[in-house]
Amino acid sequence: MGDRTHTHTGAAGRAVTADRPASLRNVVLVGHSGSGKTTLVEALALTAGALNRAGRVEDGATVSDHDEIEQRRGRSVQLSVVPVEWDGFKINLLDTPGHADFVGELRAGLRAADAALFVVSAAQEADTVAGTTRSLWEECAAVGMPRAIVVTHLDTARTPFEEMSRICGRIFGNGDPDAVLPLHLPVQGHAGPDGHAPLTGLTALLSGRVFDHSSGERREAPLSGGRRGPLQEARARLIEGIIAESEDESLMDRYLAGDEIDVTTLVGDLERAVARGSFHPVLTAAPAAEGARQGIGTVELLDLITRGFPSPGERALPAVTTPDGVPRPAPVCDPAAPLVAEVVKTSSDPYVGRVSLVRVFSGTLRPDDAVHVCGHGLAGSGGADRPCHGADVRVGALSAPFGGQQRPVDHCVAGDLACVSRLGGAETGDTLSGDGDPLLMEPWTMPDPLLPLAVRAHGKADEDKLSQGLARLVAEDPTMRQEQNQDTRQVVLWCMGEAHAEVALEHLRSRYGVRVDAEPHRVPLRETFAARSVGRGRHVKQSGGHGQYAVCEIEVEPLPAGAGIEFVDQVVGGSVPRQFVASVEKGVRAQAARGVASGNPLVDVRVTLLDGKSHAVDSSDAAFQTAGALALREAAADTRVQLLEPVARIGVLVPDAYVGAVMSDLAGRRGRIVGTEQASGERTLVRAEVPETEIGRYTVDLRSLTHGTGRFDRAYARHEPMPPQRADRIREAHETGTKGS
Repeated sequence: MGDRTHTHTGAAGRAVTADRPASLRNVVLVGHSGSGKTTLVEALALTAGALNRAGRVEDGATVSDHDEIEQRRGRSVQLSVVPVEWDGFKINLLDTPGHADFVGELRAGLRAADAALFVVSAAQEADTVAGTTRSLWEECAAVGMPRAIVVTHLDTARTPFEEMSRICGRIFGNGDPDAVLPLHLPVQGHAGPDGHAPLTGLTALLSGRVFDHSSGERREAPLSGGRRGPLQEARARLIEGIIAESEDESLMDRYLAGDEIDVTTLVGDLERAVARGSFHPVLTAAPAAEGARQGIGTVELLDLITRGFPSPGERALPAVTTPDGVPRPAPVCDPAAPLVAEVVKTSSDPYVGRVSLVRVFSGTLRPDDAVHVCGHGLAGSGGADRPCHGADVRVGALSAPFGGQQRPVDHCVAGDLACVSRLGGAETGDTLSGDGDPLLMEPWTMPDPLLPLAVRAHGKADEDKLSQGLARLVAEDPTMRQEQNQDTRQVVLWCMGEAHAEVALEHLRSRYGVRVDAEPHRVPLRETFAARSVGRGRHVKQSGGHGQYAVCEIEVEPLPAGAGIEFVDQVVGGSVPRQFVASVEKGVRAQAARGVASGNPLVDVRVTLLDGKSHAVDSSDAAFQTAGALALREAAADTRVQLLEPVARIGVLVPDAYVGAVMSDLAGRRGRIVGTEQASGERTLVRAEVPETEIGRYTVDLRSLTHGTGRFDRAYARHEPMPPQRADRIREAHETGTKGS
């Protein structure tokens, strides 16, 4: 693995296809922003011949072709697929965004892949590596996904390769650092004035062969005497790690007895351990020098992918059920089997409309096939707002993605990926199956979006397009949730973070032609009476003809939290005619919905109608509604009205080192710590109750406080009285706004 002298050039500029799942590899690249994932994909594509030395294919496209938003921001915000050929294998390289806000694109890549390359930069701090990748590493481990690690930026390294290898073993070894070991040692040239030494080649630990790239070509070179000591030490540790994972238990006895284990046996055991996901090799790679045909370490990495990573048929496929939830036999990765596929990403193209990136798990997908599309919303992504849906549609044109380009293909077999146009209203996470046998795949989870973005149409022309644009945006991005808040009368987009929110606004403008303005998000508050009070509503008007006459007297008293509005009729003697009692109640409830002190709904009170007066001619339903509202306002003016704020129950998962800082921060947000629990991986779960007015930006603040290592979830707990000083400020602001209008 990585010891061969390749001159492979691949199939430049052509859409590559594979008709056998065994010849396919789907690999997702995971890593922090700036770790070099896209550069690595370009280097692999160049080595495999999918790009020329100018970094382009025949039609001028590049791997890093970005849309307008990515060009402006200088970083990826969406999943990109680049297929390359290597030694008869088709490799789908799935390049994912590194920014935490675009985790939806990353999860889509994980769903479509069968193995993962974790890209870590030696130019970044070790804490950055740990914070942004450990949770994803654990997700891959939970499903048994094979993983390898690629160290980049050794030429500008803060940390030497040997130390980076030890850091990776500590972070990713799950208590067994000997399961995370390098396959090669880098060869670096003389340090320049800046102290950085260029990467010039690699030494393969198992074979001891040195591959030198200093001339611009990959050539074998002799091993220098000064490197034999470090090589032997690293080689011995690697051999012990491979033997520990070997299925041949006699190897360890032979090794301990002093026998020399042949390289072929070691490489075979290494490949099997990598495919099982029990051993995780550490490699290094660098882009090709100007004019060179191959990057450093790219041949070794392509060899690892084709020989060590599993084919789609070697991976367990997601469970399937009928749309009614009846379990069905698991699909098989066979082109001749019934169709089971999934939409892993949805995007919009200005020329062809909605385009769906589909992973075919079973069967073969062809243009004009009649398929059933069935979806249930993604778990954790506001699925309650996206109910189960199904429809029979006809598949449009198929194409193979290549970065931002698509190339037509005539079919897509089990294990492969394709872009599909005209797939009806299919959304990310939907299942495609034969139209006569509808199936639904087990959903993949998405984190809840926790940053609110309140928007309104910029102008009259945008109002009609806003709802359609938002609906399409949410259908494409399962990490975004739309809310029409009836209490605050705001349209709220729940996003993963600030960058996610900014991209959403840009997509509305550029893709759907909708201009929107962001406004401060308002938390739905409540009002209630602090004590018993009485009020009299008198509505008397005479202006010729029939007038308006209604008088009512009420008593208002507070009720326990959650009781709502209770209306009681205690009128005696018919002072308020029976037909107008309901009118008083209607007026009271309407005023309660509008609020009596701050413009927020009144809750948890009992309103008792005690007495009133009427007129045989001038009393009416409308008059008694108005009198009921006036009575409630008068009762509120004679007592203290409490403002209630929602309290969230949150769980914050952070490394142990940040527990103190997080608890102190929560206290500053008027939070109450409920308890702490020890979690795996030297982490602690802090449980607390915090007013929602204090955590509107908590997803952003927590990321900053914990260097990207913390995450949290939230759920509504209850409404509680707001501190008087804060409540007074809100009431004053409401009164000022009311007078101003």
